[in-house]
Amino acid sequence: MPRELPPTAGLPLRLSDLWPGRAPFAEQVARWLGVEQLQLECSGTAAMVVALRAMHRLRPQRDEVIVPAWTCPLVALAIHRAGLRLRLCDLAPNHFDMDLGQLCSLASERTLAIVPTHLAGRVADVNAALDVAHRVGAYVLEDAAQALGATQGGQSLGLLGDAGFFSLAVGKGLTLYEGGLLLTRDPVLRDAFAASHRDTIHRDARMDWQRAVELLGYAVAYRPALLPLAYGRPLRKALAANDPVAAVGDDFGPDIPLHTVSHWRQAVGARALKRLPAFLDGTREQALRRVARLRQIRGLTVFDDGPGQRGVWPFLLLTLPSGTARDEALAALWTAGVGVSRLFIHALPDYGYLRGIVPEARLPNARSFAARSLTITNSPWLDDATFESICTVLQRAVGLPG
Repeated sequence: MPRELPPTAGLPLRLSDLWPGRAPFAEQVARWLGVEQLQLECSGTAAMVVALRAMHRLRPQRDEVIVPAWTCPLVALAIHRAGLRLRLCDLAPNHFDMDLGQLCSLASERTLAIVPTHLAGRVADVNAALDVAHRVGAYVLEDAAQALGATQGGQSLGLLGDAGFFSLAVGKGLTLYEGGLLLTRDPVLRDAFAASHRDTIHRDARMDWQRAVELLGYAVAYRPALLPLAYGRPLRKALAANDPVAAVGDDFGPDIPLHTVSHWRQAVGARALKRLPAFLDGTREQALRRVARLRQIRGLTVFDDGPGQRGVWPFLLLTLPSGTARDEALAALWTAGVGVSRLFIHALPDYGYLRGIVPEARLPNARSFAARSLTITNSPWLDDATFESICTVLQRAVGLPG
């Protein structure tokens, strides 16, 4: 029977998670994270829209948001939906953090927020963003969409800056199929976020039903025996059409759903949450072993935790020494059903559908990172023998004996 591994380590749902009910989902996640309060939204993107609108109301003379040039296209769409202007910062060489020198030059009296981004569960350099932002009177909004449960210095991400948000989309650990969580320690921002939610978010019965059906589909299909149909077939069809943007799901429309989250989906999330800490511990242990193995391959850069950081591990993010080497590895692995993929296909200006929203810019490091990076699933379904076969392909791609 064919098997397909997912590109990320999502927490599988159980039948017992799906019973009708209600639960104080956001409050339960807040207790687990050790934070005072979380505000539930229908997606991480919606959380970003709500946060930015609130920040803009508090500082209406500011209208620019600085983001890394290699990030999820939904970030650009959220900034546009909030009525604000996007400013792109190139990456640091061979890293997903923003280039500090360029960040300093971009920040001004018009900067509303700087958005350091915790990619692949790794912890971004928030302190550098804070130094720059507070020098010009801007906020720091942490994009922790891929990092629910990650900490630095023993405290949750999202508390390092002025505010932060998590995503509960498929593949990011815990999922409601879609969902987002917004947090801040600042009582003024907390009140502003609540007011922004009341003004922005409305009940939508059609979306409630759609998300419920999608969540049921996830519960059924998120397993290696059914993922060839749910994930593998669309992936191969998109790649055969030479459409890598569709293959990784980067093809977003301009509409951002802004609606409430049903009580039933919250109850499903609350039941699954009980298993999440053990799941994250297990995937962390697996990831650390595999990072050590990948580091034996000369020429690879594998992103790991720094001092005081404890990230989460939905997948492993790495770069190869050249775009040619990366493409050679992907040619063998992307359609092999082993959970190897790409994160974001382009730097933001290079998505055709973002023209008119994202300004053109010279971004050599972001474009290089996009051309040389790939991801390896950290799903528990990826066994050691299959992982070793991936390592063999990577060794050959960088010119080492297999």
